[in-house]
Amino acid sequence: MKNPLKLTKTIYYYLKSSYKIWRVKRIAVDDLIYTTASNIQIMVYPGTKTQSPYDFIVKFKEPNKRERTPAHVHMIVEMYVKHAFNPSLTLKLKEHILSMFDQIKPINSFPPQIQYFKPEHIEPFKGLDKVGEFPVEFILVATELIGIQEKTNYPQGSLTQSLYQDFGVKNRFSVIQKAVWRR
Repeated sequence: MKNPLKLTKTIYYYLKSSYKIWRVKRIAVDDLIYTTASNIQIMVYPGTKTQSPYDFIVKFKEPNKRERTPAHVHMIVEMYVKHAFNPSLTLKLKEHILSMFDQIKPINSFPPQIQYFKPEHIEPFKGLDKVGEFPVEFILVATELIGIQEKTNYPQGSLTQSLYQDFGVKNRFSVIQKAVWRR
């Protein structure tokens, strides 16, 4: 053997990466947080942020599609699509979401639980499901989980909350730019 140090390092990195892959793939049944009426599964995985031992990643899977992570820009663009269809109802949805942010709290266990959403919250906004990619039910649950995650990891502020505060107030370009900007 020419270089045992290289072999040792290779084995170490192989085991380390295998562990990371196993950790991400080990989704348990109780990590499925919610399934919408249109069969969109919303689930969480343990996160890796050092800010909190309770960090988690929100994912979703639509029927016959691959699993994805809901990004801030997905939610805000969806709100703009719905706003073009029905501005007043979309602004009421925005206010509902902002009141949700005032009610949710950081977590100290995994997996997180839905704290605010109730199925009856969907009904007043059902008309917005006629346009866009996502139903209101999905927006409410996914946004709540993202908000819980942000309050757990960053108790001093929430990007999602500030995006919804800016929606309908500031110009579209600046809100979308804020949603895609990586710090």
